[in-house]
Amino acid sequence: MSIAVEVVVALGAVLFGLIHFLHVLVLKPRSLRSKLHKQGIHGPSPHFYFGNIQQQESQAKHKQEEEDEDVCVSISHNWTSNLFPHIHKWRNQYGPIYLFSYGTIQWLMVADMEMVKEILLNTSLDLGKPSYLSKDMGPLLGQGILSSSGPIWAHQRKIIAPELYLDKVKAMVDQIVDSTNIMLRSWESIIERDGIVSEIKIDEDLRSLSADIISRACFGSNYVQGKEIFTKLRDLQKVLSKIYDGIPGFRYLPNKNNRQIWRLEKEINSNISKLVKQRQEEGREQDLLQMILDGANNCEGSDGLLPNSVARDRFIIDNCKNIFFAGHETTAITASWCLMLLATYQDWQDRARAEVLEVCGNGIPDASMLRSLKTLTMVIQETLRLYPPSAFVVRTALQNINMKGIEVPKGMNIQIPISILQHDIDLWGPDAHKFNPERFANGVLGACKIPQAYMPFGIGARVCAGQHLAMIELKVILSLILSKFRFSLSSSYCHSPAFRLVIVPGHGVVLKMTRI
Repeated sequence: MSIAVEVVVALGAVLFGLIHFLHVLVLKPRSLRSKLHKQGIHGPSPHFYFGNIQQQESQAKHKQEEEDEDVCVSISHNWTSNLFPHIHKWRNQYGPIYLFSYGTIQWLMVADMEMVKEILLNTSLDLGKPSYLSKDMGPLLGQGILSSSGPIWAHQRKIIAPELYLDKVKAMVDQIVDSTNIMLRSWESIIERDGIVSEIKIDEDLRSLSADIISRACFGSNYVQGKEIFTKLRDLQKVLSKIYDGIPGFRYLPNKNNRQIWRLEKEINSNISKLVKQRQEEGREQDLLQMILDGANNCEGSDGLLPNSVARDRFIIDNCKNIFFAGHETTAITASWCLMLLATYQDWQDRARAEVLEVCGNGIPDASMLRSLKTLTMVIQETLRLYPPSAFVVRTALQNINMKGIEVPKGMNIQIPISILQHDIDLWGPDAHKFNPERFANGVLGACKIPQAYMPFGIGARVCAGQHLAMIELKVILSLILSKFRFSLSSSYCHSPAFRLVIVPGHGVVLKMTRI
């Protein structure tokens, strides 16, 4: 090849790269926004590269500076304006449906309940999950059930959801009891060592417990190796919570965070592959890993979704990571919030404990007893309302789609603010920011003017496949704790909800505990 030809090829490649860069940074975002501007939907003006990230950060910083120094000694459940001040500001300024950008990712914020209902109850494959979940969050989620769309998601749902139906989850109750009792014996040892009362920071213990439960459910006899994977996934989650989704090229920079992400992803994938190989050599077990393996094998050749061994391996690894992440983190966090609220509201702690002792007799629940724990169920539901683990429901339009008379263009992402809708006074009444489990006495239908405003597990076709496991796990863990301990908040507890991919107690939960 002559030098002249090489120069032409090089210039062509540069030109192609510039055109692509221009399309990603300017043309596509402007086109999407223009189509909604013509329909009367507007929002804050974005920076061409960072979108509205800097405005969000500026408002969050300003809100933080406004907070009183004694925030740690007061407990207010009206926290969404502290974590998401930009949503409150832009909602007031532009209405319940508005546009904003996160880097080059274009978002349609939807807080209008009629449109929210249409989105959540839509069963078409034309609505899927945003591509950034499998790109920017790819090391954690890949193309698993939490982040995939279309036929591949439908296939994964068909495989995984039946294994988490209520009748199958009930069979795990004894296993959950055994795992929980191990943790509680460690708490009893601490109290015996310290005397009558001990201060215990419960967060990491609950995370370890939830990891143990999901490791046993997912990896069977190899659960110890599964817990090692959990530790690395937890580290990966912490690093990913620091990055910006949507900034072009950011995830490719060889900076400290990205190098750590690449290393953890490689180690996690390698460890899961070893477990898969070990399972194939040792034989079948009745656990979630086996179900995923069977699903990958059954899919090959039937519909072309998994055309080669590489695709099958990715299918197995990604879904193991998805189940593990969704199956331990959200449950552990909700248990922490539940215990914080029961420690704060002693009357509800006493009511829940009395019910547990009445229903369970010796305090140890079995599957047949869980439906009778109505007070405890109300406490869990109210906790999930006030402190939902997921802050948002996210979708993307895979085709042009009409919602409430609005033509949402293909490629536009949709964000529904779960926490803000679950705190909305117009939907929940004047006590929306108060802890009142009694509102769920007649179930979700009687708790809110529009039942779809309660969505800690999502709603519709993409409702969380693991919601039954989460509720049963929470009931078992909380009933065992209530039957063995009395607890109150430590004076060192600092109430500071934080957004780290999920809504967590920013400084942990510290309880003063005594044995019953």
